[in-house]
Amino acid sequence: MIGRLKGQLISKQPPWLLVDVNGVGYEVEAPLSTFFDLPATGQEVVLLIHTVVREDAFLLYGFLREAERRLFRELLKVTGVGAKLALAILSGMNAQEFADAVRRNDVSTLVRLPGIGRKTAERLIIEMRDRLGEELEGAALPGAAPAGRGALEEAITALEALGYKPAEAARMARAVPDAATLPAGEIIRAALKQAVK
Repeated sequence: MIGRLKGQLISKQPPWLLVDVNGVGYEVEAPLSTFFDLPATGQEVVLLIHTVVREDAFLLYGFLREAERRLFRELLKVTGVGAKLALAILSGMNAQEFADAVRRNDVSTLVRLPGIGRKTAERLIIEMRDRLGEELEGAALPGAAPAGRGALEEAITALEALGYKPAEAARMARAVPDAATLPAGEIIRAALKQAVK
């Protein structure tokens, strides 16, 4: 199994990354929390990898922090939670925020994330309560992604990739104060924080 990749970041379009490792390009799916802290394309990147081998696919999920990868793996053990939903959770909140929501039995915070209804939120709280250890806490808040061309459009696309409908994603991104001047990562972070409030 692949547990770590170190190579040149070729492209990044949420939720996908392309990393060149000695001439081999690896497609990696990552949460937005990872995207916030990625270096510029062309730079070296080190990703912690969770590998899934299925009959029809070989899938790689990448994380910059061990706490995120550990939480992702724990989320996959919850009934009804797949990789897409686990990535959406990690894109909407960091490991510490998730742990806090579970410990407070805060269903209302969890249902604000895309793809999570009341029953799924309750199941997450029940099944994750005992699994959350100190190792999941203390994950750094995601940093800002560098500003780029079409940051607002990039933010809208990323929100759609998280499961928000196109109209809702556009509304959320455009509702962020000064969205036209912010980098995509800051727009996404602000939009998700507004959605969780």
